Amino acid sequence: MPRRLALSVICVIAIAHGLLYLFYQRPDWNVAWTDQGGYRMLGHGFAVGGGFTRYPGVVPFVPEAIRQPGYPLFVALVYTIAGESQTAVAIAQILVFALIPLLVFNLARRVLSERASLGAALLTALYSPLPYFAALVLTELWTVFVVTATMAAAWKAIETRRMLWYAIAGVMFGFSPLSRPVFILLGPYIAALALLLYCRRNNWISQFGGWILTGAMMLLTLTPFLIYNYNHFGIIDITPVGLGRPVFEASWQGVWPGRVQATLTDAADSTLSEDELQATVQKIADEQQLPTAPMLDYVHQWRRIHAIWDTPTDPLVRFKARIVAQEEYMRTGMENIRRDLPGYFKRRVMRGQLVLWATEIPIRYSDINSYPAWVIRAVWLPQAVLVILALVGAVALVRQRRWDALLILFAPLVYVSVVHFLLLTESRQSLPVKPLLIVMAVVGAVALIGSRERRRA
Repeated sequence: MPRRLALSVICVIAIAHGLLYLFYQRPDWNVAWTDQGGYRMLGHGFAVGGGFTRYPGVVPFVPEAIRQPGYPLFVALVYTIAGESQTAVAIAQILVFALIPLLVFNLARRVLSERASLGAALLTALYSPLPYFAALVLTELWTVFVVTATMAAAWKAIETRRMLWYAIAGVMFGFSPLSRPVFILLGPYIAALALLLYCRRNNWISQFGGWILTGAMMLLTLTPFLIYNYNHFGIIDITPVGLGRPVFEASWQGVWPGRVQATLTDAADSTLSEDELQATVQKIADEQQLPTAPMLDYVHQWRRIHAIWDTPTDPLVRFKARIVAQEEYMRTGMENIRRDLPGYFKRRVMRGQLVLWATEIPIRYSDINSYPAWVIRAVWLPQAVLVILALVGAVALVRQRRWDALLILFAPLVYVSVVHFLLLTESRQSLPVKPLLIVMAVVGAVALIGSRERRRA
């Protein structure tokens, strides 16, 4: 099949896959994934000309403290063109999803045959966690597109050494943390590795000017939002709330199975009195045959800190309280970690990385708990296989001395693992680099097939 026709068919498959999830996810639009409400409000704020706020027209101005502006800008664009409709946002995101296999083909073609690259593009179109989030007003799918396009631009800059591509890469490296703040160091990280790579080859000077331009364009892209944070919060940072809550959640992650912790969180978030809460926790502990004391510590910490920012009803007071709560999250989380430092690091290695890379469940959120555990494990298995194949692919690229491919395709995977090692890990946090993981997995599969054929020969 000719390349263009094959890619067109793959895009059609991606669109059909996305439409399937649009109808499948519709029942959860207003009953699950409560973060959608914030993004809808921020998209509305931009669309009606109120700026980056959930409360356009309110005096005094109520700035946004916990979200990034990149995705709300996209939502606002859809609202402006098609009206404030979740269906319109989902359709727009399905079209964005259809572009991702094209980016994957573009990346894969540099290290694989055309046939294998088409296979990587098709695998991306069939990778259900991507259209799963395309049907929701959440930043996940948009960030996947932005990060994948960013790495494609960076590779083009390295190949061509044209200042235009270095500038484009800089804008994209700047826009990535405007979609998700953890990517703030991705640009400097890739630039530093690139300069080390070319330093070994004695031609780093030819790359130095280009990466300086990339850094300048990245800073220029971030400047309006940094000014926004300084004007409203008095800090120059990519996010005013910091990392307090992810650290707090990470300090408890892995102490109990995921469903047990979810049950405890639901209890803490309920309107139960203190006596009723203690009785509920005791019942959970008895059913699971686990100690009660840590569970009580968790629910009391969760309820106490959550009340700091959830109790105020005035929008201006609430956003200021959110920053205070983040500081308390950080203090409490660090205390939890210090109490059991060896256990904490063990959980981050054994539990955190597994959750990050291999536990995406593309099942409607309201139905997940109705499925038996073996079904969930079966969903995890192919994701674990992808990770193993990606590691095989990394070894193959090292043997081939394809340092450029390792820089663009594998280094971002390492970056995500390192950044989230000390923070709460959810499988969707690795989703932005999953297209790169898929390419690496196909590289690994091709290497294994080639090795087998050579042994037969």
